[in-house]
Amino acid sequence: MTALVDTCQAYFDTLDERFIASAAQGVTATYAYCLTGEGGGNWTVQLDNGALSVVEGVIDDPSVTYTMDAADYVRLANGELNGIKAVMTRKLKVKGNIMLAKKMNKFLPPRSA
Repeated sequence: MTALVDTCQAYFDTLDERFIASAAQGVTATYAYCLTGEGGGNWTVQLDNGALSVVEGVIDDPSVTYTMDAADYVRLANGELNGIKAVMTRKLKVKGNIMLAKKMNKFLPPRSA
C-alpha cells in the first residue's frame, strides 16, 4: 500500500512509487497541477508510453490542468476525498482533455485505505 503524504511536495516526490506503468502504456500526455494555498505549487507530470517524469512548474499547453487547494489535494491523494465529489463541489477544477483526465486514475490512483 502506498504511504500517506502530508504535503503536495511529498506526493510529487514519491510519484514514481505510486505510478502503475503498465496502465500507462500507449498514453502520451502532460498533466499540469496548479495547487493553491499553503504548501501549494505547480508541477507537471509527463507521460510517454509508460514512462513518467515530474517537473516543477507548468509547461505550455498541457493536455489536462488540475486546479485545487493544496490541503484538499493532499486529502485527494491520500484517498480521503473522492475525485468526482471534488469536481462536483468545485473543489477540483479540470481543464483540457477529460478522457485523459479520467485515464489518470488507472496509472496514478489515489491511495486506498
